[in-house]
Amino acid sequence: MGHIMQTHAHDTPEQTAFLEEAAHLLGPRGLTRDPELIEPWLTDWRGHYTGAALALASPASTEDVSALVRLCARHGIAIVPQGGNSGMCGGATPDASGQQVILSLRRMNAIRALDAEAMQITCDAGVVLQTLHEAVAAQGLRFPLTLGGKGSATVGGLISTNAGGTQVLRHGTMRAQVLGLEAVLADGSRFDALAPLKKDNRGFDLKQLLIGSEGTLGIVTAATLRLAPALGGRAVLWAGVASLQQARALLLHCEARAGTAMEGFEIIPAYSLAAVLHHLPGSRAPLDTEHVWHVLIELAAPLGAADALPAQAEDLLTSAFAAGLIENATIAASESQAEAFWLLRESISAAERARGPAVQHDISVAVERMPAFIDFVMPEVEARFPGTRAIAYGHLGDGNVHLHILAPAGAVPGEWQQTTGKKISALIYDCVVAWDGSISAEHGIGQAKLAELARLTDPVRLHMMQAVKKALDPSNLLNPGKLVPLAPVRSTP
Repeated sequence: MGHIMQTHAHDTPEQTAFLEEAAHLLGPRGLTRDPELIEPWLTDWRGHYTGAALALASPASTEDVSALVRLCARHGIAIVPQGGNSGMCGGATPDASGQQVILSLRRMNAIRALDAEAMQITCDAGVVLQTLHEAVAAQGLRFPLTLGGKGSATVGGLISTNAGGTQVLRHGTMRAQVLGLEAVLADGSRFDALAPLKKDNRGFDLKQLLIGSEGTLGIVTAATLRLAPALGGRAVLWAGVASLQQARALLLHCEARAGTAMEGFEIIPAYSLAAVLHHLPGSRAPLDTEHVWHVLIELAAPLGAADALPAQAEDLLTSAFAAGLIENATIAASESQAEAFWLLRESISAAERARGPAVQHDISVAVERMPAFIDFVMPEVEARFPGTRAIAYGHLGDGNVHLHILAPAGAVPGEWQQTTGKKISALIYDCVVAWDGSISAEHGIGQAKLAELARLTDPVRLHMMQAVKKALDPSNLLNPGKLVPLAPVRSTP
Protein backbone atom coordinates (compact mmCIF):
# COMPACT_ATOMS: atom_id res chain seq x y z
CA MET A 1 0.00 0.00 0.00
CA GLY A 2 1.28 3.42 -0.89
CA HIS A 3 0.49 6.73 0.71
CA ILE A 4 0.27 10.35 -0.33
CA MET A 5 3.65 11.98 0.07
CA GLN A 6 3.79 15.57 1.24
CA THR A 7 5.23 17.87 -1.40
CA HIS A 8 6.66 21.37 -1.08
CA ALA A 9 6.25 24.41 -3.27
CA HIS A 10 9.96 24.43 -4.13
CA ASP A 11 9.97 20.81 -5.31
CA THR A 12 10.69 20.42 -9.01
CA PRO A 13 8.24 18.44 -11.14
CA GLU A 14 10.84 15.66 -11.35
CA GLN A 15 11.19 15.55 -7.57
CA THR A 16 7.41 15.55 -7.09
CA ALA A 17 7.02 12.65 -9.50
CA PHE A 18 9.82 10.76 -7.77
CA LEU A 19 8.37 11.33 -4.29
CA GLU A 20 4.92 10.12 -5.33
CA GLU A 21 6.32 6.94 -6.87
CA ALA A 22 8.67 6.34 -3.93
CA ALA A 23 5.81 6.78 -1.45
CA HIS A 24 3.75 4.22 -3.34
CA LEU A 25 6.69 1.84 -3.42
CA LEU A 26 7.84 2.07 0.21
CA GLY A 27 4.71 3.00 2.13
CA PRO A 28 4.45 5.29 5.18
CA ARG A 29 7.12 3.43 7.19
CA GLY A 30 9.52 3.45 4.26
CA LEU A 31 9.52 7.12 3.20
CA THR A 32 9.18 10.31 5.19
CA ARG A 33 9.69 14.04 4.82
CA ASP A 34 8.88 14.76 8.46
CA PRO A 35 11.61 17.22 9.58
CA GLU A 36 11.62 15.82 13.13
CA LEU A 37 12.24 12.29 11.89
CA ILE A 38 14.92 13.34 9.41
CA GLU A 39 16.78 15.89 11.55
CA PRO A 40 18.82 13.41 13.68
CA TRP A 41 20.35 11.91 10.52
CA LEU A 42 21.44 15.16 8.89
CA THR A 43 24.54 15.70 11.05
CA ASP A 44 27.55 13.43 11.27
CA TRP A 45 28.65 11.76 14.53
CA ARG A 46 31.41 14.29 15.21
CA GLY A 47 29.13 17.23 14.50
CA HIS A 48 31.37 18.61 11.75
CA TYR A 49 28.90 18.35 8.86
CA THR A 50 25.20 19.11 8.58
CA GLY A 51 23.20 18.77 5.37
CA ALA A 52 19.61 18.68 4.15
CA ALA A 53 17.60 15.92 2.51
CA LEU A 54 14.75 15.61 0.04
CA ALA A 55 13.44 12.64 2.04
CA LEU A 56 14.47 9.76 4.27
CA ALA A 57 13.95 6.35 2.69
CA SER A 58 13.93 3.24 4.88
CA PRO A 59 13.37 0.14 2.74
CA ALA A 60 12.70 -3.17 4.45
CA SER A 61 14.24 -5.55 1.92
CA THR A 62 16.87 -5.86 -0.79
CA GLU A 63 14.04 -5.92 -3.35
CA ASP A 64 12.81 -2.56 -2.05
CA VAL A 65 16.36 -1.14 -2.23
CA SER A 66 16.68 -2.31 -5.84
CA ALA A 67 13.34 -0.81 -6.83
CA LEU A 68 14.14 2.47 -5.08
CA VAL A 69 17.57 2.76 -6.68
CA ARG A 70 16.04 2.12 -10.13
CA LEU A 71 13.52 4.85 -9.37
CA CYS A 72 16.27 7.26 -8.28
CA ALA A 73 18.26 6.49 -11.43
CA ARG A 74 15.24 7.20 -13.64
CA HIS A 75 14.61 10.57 -11.98
CA GLY A 76 18.27 11.57 -11.44
CA ILE A 77 17.98 11.63 -7.63
CA ALA A 78 21.23 11.19 -5.70
CA ILE A 79 21.37 8.71 -2.82
CA VAL A 80 23.29 8.93 0.45
CA PRO A 81 23.42 5.44 2.04
CA GLN A 82 23.45 5.46 5.82
CA GLY A 83 23.89 2.82 8.51
CA GLY A 84 24.26 3.84 12.14
CA ASN A 85 25.57 7.32 11.24
CA SER A 86 28.58 6.73 13.48
CA GLY A 87 31.30 7.37 10.87
CA MET A 88 34.16 9.76 11.53
CA CYS A 89 34.54 11.55 8.17
CA GLY A 90 31.07 12.77 7.17
CA GLY A 91 30.69 9.94 4.69
CA ALA A 92 26.99 9.37 5.42
CA THR A 93 25.88 13.01 5.59
CA PRO A 94 23.95 14.58 2.68
CA ASP A 95 25.03 17.88 1.17
CA ALA A 96 23.25 21.19 1.80
CA SER A 97 21.20 21.18 -1.42
CA GLY A 98 18.22 19.32 0.01
CA GLN A 99 18.02 17.34 -3.23
CA GLN A 100 19.54 14.06 -2.04
CA VAL A 101 17.70 11.13 -0.49
CA ILE A 102 19.09 9.52 2.66
CA LEU A 103 18.80 5.77 2.24
CA SER A 104 18.69 4.24 5.72
CA LEU A 105 19.40 0.52 6.02
CA ARG A 106 18.37 0.38 9.69
CA ARG A 107 15.04 -1.42 9.05
CA MET A 108 16.91 -4.22 7.29
CA ASN A 109 18.04 -5.90 10.49
CA ALA A 110 17.32 -9.60 10.03
CA ILE A 111 19.78 -12.38 10.77
CA ARG A 112 19.19 -14.65 7.78
CA ALA A 113 21.24 -17.66 8.85
CA LEU A 114 23.73 -18.67 11.54
CA ASP A 115 25.81 -21.81 11.02
CA ALA A 116 27.59 -22.49 14.32
CA GLU A 117 29.49 -25.48 12.93
CA ALA A 118 30.85 -23.53 9.97
CA MET A 119 31.28 -20.44 12.22
CA GLN A 120 29.48 -18.17 9.74
CA ILE A 121 26.56 -15.79 9.92
CA THR A 122 24.54 -14.18 7.12
CA CYS A 123 22.70 -11.02 8.07
CA ASP A 124 21.14 -7.85 6.68
CA ALA A 125 23.20 -4.68 6.47
CA GLY A 126 21.17 -2.93 9.14
CA VAL A 127 22.08 -5.34 11.95
CA VAL A 128 23.73 -3.37 14.76
CA LEU A 129 27.18 -4.59 15.82
CA GLN A 130 26.18 -5.11 19.44
CA THR A 131 23.15 -7.14 18.34
CA LEU A 132 25.45 -9.25 16.18
CA HIS A 133 27.76 -9.84 19.14
CA GLU A 134 24.84 -10.96 21.30
CA ALA A 135 23.37 -13.26 18.64
CA VAL A 136 26.60 -15.16 18.05
CA ALA A 137 27.49 -15.27 21.76
CA ALA A 138 24.27 -17.20 22.34
CA GLN A 139 25.73 -19.87 20.05
CA GLY A 140 29.07 -20.01 21.85
CA LEU A 141 30.82 -17.89 19.21
CA ARG A 142 31.98 -14.32 18.75
CA PHE A 143 32.38 -11.80 15.98
CA PRO A 144 36.02 -10.67 16.33
CA LEU A 145 35.61 -6.97 15.64
CA THR A 146 34.52 -4.36 18.13
CA LEU A 147 34.71 -0.59 18.54
CA GLY A 148 33.37 2.19 20.70
CA GLY A 149 30.25 2.75 18.58
CA LYS A 150 29.10 -0.87 18.68
CA GLY A 151 25.67 0.17 19.96
CA SER A 152 24.88 2.10 16.78
CA ALA A 153 27.31 0.97 14.06
CA THR A 154 25.73 -1.40 11.53
CA VAL A 155 27.15 -4.28 9.53
CA GLY A 156 26.64 -2.38 6.27
CA GLY A 157 28.41 0.70 7.58
CA LEU A 158 31.29 -1.35 8.94
CA ILE A 159 31.72 -3.02 5.55
CA SER A 160 31.37 0.19 3.57
CA THR A 161 34.09 1.87 5.62
CA ASN A 162 36.24 -1.25 6.15
CA ALA A 163 36.17 -0.55 9.89
CA GLY A 164 39.05 -1.46 12.16
CA GLY A 165 38.87 -1.47 15.96
CA THR A 166 41.01 -2.86 18.73
CA GLN A 167 41.26 -6.49 17.53
CA VAL A 168 42.78 -5.86 14.10
CA LEU A 169 46.20 -7.02 15.32
CA ARG A 170 45.01 -10.63 15.43
CA HIS A 171 41.85 -10.75 13.32
CA GLY A 172 42.26 -8.04 10.69
CA THR A 173 39.91 -5.26 9.57
CA MET A 174 36.30 -5.74 8.47
CA ARG A 175 37.61 -6.76 5.05
CA ALA A 176 39.01 -9.93 6.60
CA GLN A 177 35.68 -10.82 8.23
CA VAL A 178 33.56 -10.68 5.06
CA LEU A 179 33.14 -14.08 3.42
CA GLY A 180 30.28 -13.08 1.12
CA LEU A 181 28.41 -9.96 0.10
CA GLU A 182 25.14 -8.77 -1.40
CA ALA A 183 24.79 -5.25 -2.79
CA VAL A 184 22.59 -3.13 -5.02
CA LEU A 185 24.40 -1.30 -7.80
CA ALA A 186 23.67 2.15 -9.23
CA ASP A 187 21.27 0.80 -11.87
CA GLY A 188 19.28 -1.15 -9.27
CA SER A 189 20.72 -4.54 -10.18
CA ARG A 190 21.57 -6.93 -7.35
CA PHE A 191 25.11 -8.22 -6.97
CA ASP A 192 24.91 -11.59 -5.20
CA ALA A 193 28.16 -12.98 -3.82
CA LEU A 194 26.86 -14.16 -0.45
CA ALA A 195 28.14 -17.73 -0.84
CA PRO A 196 31.25 -18.10 1.37
CA LEU A 197 33.54 -19.86 -1.11
CA LYS A 198 37.06 -20.52 0.15
CA LYS A 199 38.34 -20.73 -3.43
CA ASP A 200 36.87 -18.79 -6.33
CA ASN A 201 39.12 -17.90 -9.24
CA ARG A 202 36.64 -16.27 -11.62
CA GLY A 203 38.66 -13.10 -12.02
CA PHE A 204 38.31 -9.92 -9.96
CA ASP A 205 37.14 -10.37 -6.35
CA LEU A 206 34.30 -7.89 -6.81
CA LYS A 207 33.09 -8.00 -3.22
CA GLN A 208 36.47 -6.62 -2.14
CA LEU A 209 35.92 -3.69 -4.49
CA LEU A 210 32.73 -2.81 -2.62
CA ILE A 211 34.25 -3.20 0.84
CA GLY A 212 35.60 0.19 1.90
CA SER A 213 33.92 2.01 -1.01
CA GLU A 214 31.74 4.11 1.35
CA GLY A 215 28.58 3.53 -0.67
CA THR A 216 30.00 5.17 -3.80
CA LEU A 217 29.99 2.00 -5.94
CA GLY A 218 27.06 0.06 -4.50
CA ILE A 219 24.81 -0.24 -1.48
CA VAL A 220 25.65 -3.18 0.77
CA THR A 221 22.42 -4.96 1.72
CA ALA A 222 23.67 -8.19 3.35
CA ALA A 223 26.84 -10.08 4.18
CA THR A 224 28.14 -13.47 5.23
CA LEU A 225 30.65 -12.97 8.04
CA ARG A 226 33.39 -15.07 9.61
CA LEU A 227 32.98 -15.92 13.27
CA ALA A 228 35.49 -17.07 15.87
CA PRO A 229 35.28 -19.36 18.91
CA ALA A 230 34.00 -17.73 22.08
CA LEU A 231 36.63 -16.46 24.47
CA GLY A 232 37.41 -18.75 27.34
CA GLY A 233 39.27 -15.97 29.08
CA ARG A 234 41.61 -13.06 28.70
CA ALA A 235 44.53 -11.44 30.47
CA VAL A 236 44.84 -7.67 30.31
CA LEU A 237 48.22 -6.12 31.10
CA TRP A 238 49.27 -2.52 31.62
CA ALA A 239 52.94 -1.57 31.26
CA GLY A 240 54.96 1.63 31.52
CA VAL A 241 57.76 2.22 29.01
CA ALA A 242 60.31 4.96 28.49
CA SER A 243 59.93 5.49 24.75
CA LEU A 244 58.06 4.42 21.64
CA GLN A 245 61.13 2.48 20.53
CA GLN A 246 60.85 0.51 23.76
CA ALA A 247 57.13 0.01 23.10
CA ARG A 248 57.96 -1.34 19.65
CA ALA A 249 60.55 -3.72 21.13
CA LEU A 250 57.93 -4.86 23.65
CA LEU A 251 55.49 -5.49 20.78
CA LEU A 252 58.01 -7.74 19.04
CA HIS A 253 58.68 -9.52 22.33
CA CYS A 254 54.95 -10.12 22.88
CA GLU A 255 54.46 -11.39 19.35
CA ALA A 256 57.32 -13.87 19.77
CA ARG A 257 56.30 -14.95 23.27
CA ALA A 258 52.49 -14.96 23.07
CA GLY A 259 51.91 -15.59 19.36
CA THR A 260 48.25 -15.67 18.33
CA ALA A 261 47.11 -15.19 21.93
CA MET A 262 47.85 -11.46 21.62
CA GLU A 263 44.70 -9.62 20.54
CA GLY A 264 45.48 -6.01 21.42
CA PHE A 265 48.49 -3.72 21.79
CA GLU A 266 47.65 -0.06 22.40
CA ILE A 267 49.87 2.89 23.28
CA ILE A 268 48.77 5.75 25.54
CA PRO A 269 50.91 8.82 26.32
CA ALA A 270 51.22 10.13 29.86
CA TYR A 271 49.34 13.33 28.92
CA SER A 272 46.30 11.40 27.68
CA LEU A 273 46.20 9.16 30.73
CA ALA A 274 46.30 12.20 33.01
CA ALA A 275 43.49 13.84 31.00
CA VAL A 276 41.31 10.72 31.31
CA LEU A 277 41.95 10.41 35.04
CA HIS A 278 40.86 14.04 35.44
CA HIS A 279 37.81 13.57 33.22
CA LEU A 280 36.54 10.15 34.36
CA PRO A 281 35.04 10.10 37.88
CA GLY A 282 36.38 7.35 40.09
CA SER A 283 39.13 6.30 37.69
CA ARG A 284 42.55 5.22 38.93
CA ALA A 285 45.96 4.91 37.28
CA PRO A 286 46.90 1.23 36.82
CA LEU A 287 50.47 1.90 37.97
CA ASP A 288 51.76 3.89 40.96
CA THR A 289 54.76 5.13 38.96
CA GLU A 290 55.12 7.80 36.28
CA HIS A 291 55.95 6.84 32.69
CA VAL A 292 56.28 8.72 29.40
CA TRP A 293 54.28 6.05 27.56
CA HIS A 294 51.86 3.37 28.65
CA VAL A 295 51.01 0.15 26.84
CA LEU A 296 47.76 -1.80 27.11
CA ILE A 297 48.09 -5.45 26.10
CA GLU A 298 45.38 -8.08 25.83
CA LEU A 299 45.96 -11.82 25.59
CA ALA A 300 43.00 -14.08 24.82
CA ALA A 301 42.33 -17.79 24.63
CA PRO A 302 39.36 -19.89 23.49
CA LEU A 303 37.38 -22.24 25.73
CA GLY A 304 39.55 -25.08 26.93
CA ALA A 305 42.78 -23.11 26.69
CA ALA A 306 42.15 -20.28 29.12
CA ASP A 307 43.71 -21.97 32.13
CA ALA A 308 47.16 -21.31 30.72
CA LEU A 309 46.60 -17.56 30.35
CA PRO A 310 47.64 -16.38 33.86
CA ALA A 311 50.96 -18.21 33.63
CA GLN A 312 51.46 -16.93 30.07
CA ALA A 313 50.82 -13.34 31.18
CA GLU A 314 53.22 -13.70 34.12
CA ASP A 315 55.87 -15.17 31.83
CA LEU A 316 55.40 -12.33 29.38
CA LEU A 317 56.01 -9.67 32.01
CA THR A 318 58.84 -11.51 33.74
CA SER A 319 60.71 -11.98 30.49
CA ALA A 320 60.00 -8.39 29.43
CA PHE A 321 61.42 -7.10 32.72
CA ALA A 322 64.49 -9.29 32.30
CA ALA A 323 65.01 -7.93 28.78
CA GLY A 324 64.76 -4.32 30.02
CA LEU A 325 61.66 -3.65 27.92
CA ILE A 326 59.34 -2.30 30.64
CA GLU A 327 59.76 -0.02 33.65
CA ASN A 328 56.74 -1.25 35.58
CA ALA A 329 53.67 -3.37 34.83
CA THR A 330 50.59 -5.03 36.28
CA ILE A 331 48.05 -7.65 35.27
CA ALA A 332 44.34 -6.98 35.79
CA ALA A 333 43.28 -9.05 38.78
CA SER A 334 39.66 -9.43 37.66
CA GLU A 335 37.38 -8.93 34.70
CA SER A 336 36.10 -5.67 36.19
CA GLN A 337 39.67 -4.37 36.49
CA ALA A 338 40.34 -5.46 32.90
CA GLU A 339 37.29 -3.45 31.82
CA ALA A 340 38.57 -0.49 33.86
CA PHE A 341 41.91 -0.63 32.02
CA TRP A 342 40.15 -0.61 28.65
CA LEU A 343 37.83 2.19 29.76
CA LEU A 344 40.88 4.39 30.29
CA ARG A 345 41.93 3.75 26.70
CA GLU A 346 38.42 4.26 25.28
CA SER A 347 37.87 7.53 27.17
CA ILE A 348 40.77 9.41 25.56
CA SER A 349 38.62 11.09 22.91
CA ALA A 350 35.98 12.24 25.42
CA ALA A 351 38.65 13.61 27.75
CA GLU A 352 40.23 15.44 24.84
CA ARG A 353 36.92 17.00 23.76
CA ALA A 354 36.38 18.27 27.29
CA ARG A 355 39.78 19.95 27.21
CA GLY A 356 39.13 22.12 24.13
CA PRO A 357 39.56 22.34 20.36
CA ALA A 358 41.75 19.86 18.49
CA VAL A 359 42.30 18.45 15.01
CA GLN A 360 42.33 14.68 14.66
CA HIS A 361 44.28 12.50 12.23
CA ASP A 362 43.83 8.78 11.68
CA ILE A 363 47.07 7.84 9.97
CA SER A 364 49.29 4.84 9.29
CA VAL A 365 52.84 4.12 8.26
CA ALA A 366 54.68 0.80 8.15
CA VAL A 367 54.54 -0.77 11.63
CA GLU A 368 58.31 -0.83 12.02
CA ARG A 369 58.58 2.89 11.17
CA MET A 370 55.79 4.21 13.38
CA PRO A 371 57.90 5.03 16.51
CA ALA A 372 60.39 7.02 14.43
CA PHE A 373 57.57 8.77 12.57
CA ILE A 374 55.84 9.86 15.79
CA ASP A 375 59.10 11.04 17.30
CA PHE A 376 59.68 13.10 14.15
CA VAL A 377 56.26 14.58 13.47
CA MET A 378 55.11 15.57 16.97
CA PRO A 379 57.97 18.00 17.76
CA GLU A 380 57.80 19.26 14.16
CA VAL A 381 54.16 20.31 14.58
CA GLU A 382 54.69 21.81 18.03
CA ALA A 383 57.67 23.83 16.78
CA ARG A 384 55.84 25.22 13.75
CA PHE A 385 52.64 25.98 15.66
CA PRO A 386 53.65 27.31 19.09
CA GLY A 387 51.29 26.57 21.94
CA THR A 388 49.89 23.38 20.43
CA ARG A 389 50.33 19.95 21.96
CA ALA A 390 50.64 16.79 19.86
CA ILE A 391 49.42 13.50 21.26
CA ALA A 392 49.51 10.07 19.63
CA TYR A 393 47.69 7.00 20.84
CA GLY A 394 46.18 3.81 19.54
CA HIS A 395 47.04 0.71 17.58
CA LEU A 396 50.83 0.64 17.46
CA GLY A 397 50.73 -3.04 16.53
CA ASP A 398 48.82 -2.16 13.33
CA GLY A 399 51.01 0.80 12.38
CA ASN A 400 47.97 3.02 12.97
CA VAL A 401 47.87 5.83 15.52
CA HIS A 402 45.42 8.62 16.17
CA LEU A 403 47.53 11.76 15.99
CA HIS A 404 45.66 14.65 17.58
CA ILE A 405 46.87 18.23 17.85
CA LEU A 406 45.39 20.20 20.74
CA ALA A 407 44.88 23.93 20.29
CA PRO A 408 46.63 26.53 22.44
CA ALA A 409 44.79 27.95 25.41
CA GLY A 410 42.24 30.55 24.37
CA ALA A 411 41.69 29.19 20.85
CA VAL A 412 38.15 29.73 19.57
CA PRO A 413 36.40 26.40 18.92
CA GLY A 414 35.40 25.98 15.29
CA GLU A 415 37.38 28.96 14.09
CA TRP A 416 40.73 27.49 15.11
CA GLN A 417 40.07 24.16 13.37
CA GLN A 418 39.12 25.92 10.14
CA THR A 419 42.19 28.17 10.07
CA THR A 420 45.30 27.00 11.89
CA GLY A 421 43.92 23.48 12.17
CA LYS A 422 43.78 23.04 8.40
CA LYS A 423 47.41 24.15 8.08
CA ILE A 424 48.43 21.65 10.75
CA SER A 425 46.57 18.85 9.00
CA ALA A 426 48.21 19.68 5.68
CA LEU A 427 51.64 19.50 7.33
CA ILE A 428 50.87 16.16 8.98
CA TYR A 429 49.50 14.64 5.78
CA ASP A 430 52.54 15.87 3.85
CA CYS A 431 54.75 14.10 6.39
CA VAL A 432 52.67 10.91 6.23
CA VAL A 433 52.95 10.75 2.45
CA ALA A 434 56.69 11.45 2.63
CA TRP A 435 56.96 8.40 4.92
CA ASP A 436 54.96 6.26 2.43
CA GLY A 437 51.95 6.12 4.74
CA SER A 438 48.20 6.60 4.48
CA ILE A 439 46.16 9.65 5.49
CA SER A 440 43.33 7.32 6.51
CA ALA A 441 44.12 4.11 8.36
CA GLU A 442 40.63 3.06 9.45
CA HIS A 443 38.12 5.93 9.50
CA GLY A 444 37.80 6.40 5.74
CA ILE A 445 37.81 9.47 3.50
CA GLY A 446 34.17 10.59 3.37
CA GLN A 447 34.02 14.30 2.67
CA ALA A 448 36.44 15.26 5.43
CA LYS A 449 39.60 14.13 3.60
CA LEU A 450 38.43 14.36 0.01
CA ALA A 451 40.51 17.43 -0.89
CA GLU A 452 43.64 16.05 0.76
CA LEU A 453 43.21 12.73 -1.03
CA ALA A 454 43.06 14.60 -4.34
CA ARG A 455 46.09 16.71 -3.40
CA LEU A 456 48.37 13.97 -2.14
CA THR A 457 47.44 10.69 -3.76
CA ASP A 458 49.39 9.30 -6.69
CA PRO A 459 47.55 10.35 -9.91
CA VAL A 460 47.59 6.78 -11.20
CA ARG A 461 45.71 5.58 -8.10
CA LEU A 462 43.22 8.44 -8.43
CA HIS A 463 42.60 7.78 -12.11
CA MET A 464 41.94 4.11 -11.32
CA MET A 465 39.45 5.06 -8.60
CA GLN A 466 37.71 7.52 -10.92
CA ALA A 467 37.54 4.94 -13.72
CA VAL A 468 35.88 2.39 -11.44
CA LYS A 469 33.42 5.00 -10.15
CA LYS A 470 32.52 6.07 -13.68
CA ALA A 471 32.06 2.46 -14.80
CA LEU A 472 29.78 1.44 -11.93
CA ASP A 473 28.01 4.76 -11.30
CA PRO A 474 28.22 6.81 -14.52
CA SER A 475 25.62 9.35 -13.37
CA ASN A 476 27.33 9.86 -9.98
CA LEU A 477 24.16 9.17 -8.00
CA LEU A 478 25.66 7.00 -5.24
CA ASN A 479 26.98 9.10 -2.36
CA PRO A 480 28.36 11.90 -4.56
CA GLY A 481 31.08 14.09 -3.07
CA LYS A 482 32.49 11.28 -0.93
CA LEU A 483 35.68 9.21 -1.20
CA VAL A 484 36.32 9.63 -4.93
CA PRO A 485 37.61 13.06 -6.06
CA LEU A 486 35.93 13.67 -9.41
CA ALA A 487 37.78 16.87 -10.36
CA PRO A 488 40.53 16.39 -12.95
CA VAL A 489 43.81 15.36 -11.39
CA ARG A 490 46.88 17.37 -12.35
CA SER A 491 49.68 15.33 -13.83
CA THR A 492 52.92 15.26 -11.91
CA PRO A 493 55.69 17.32 -13.53
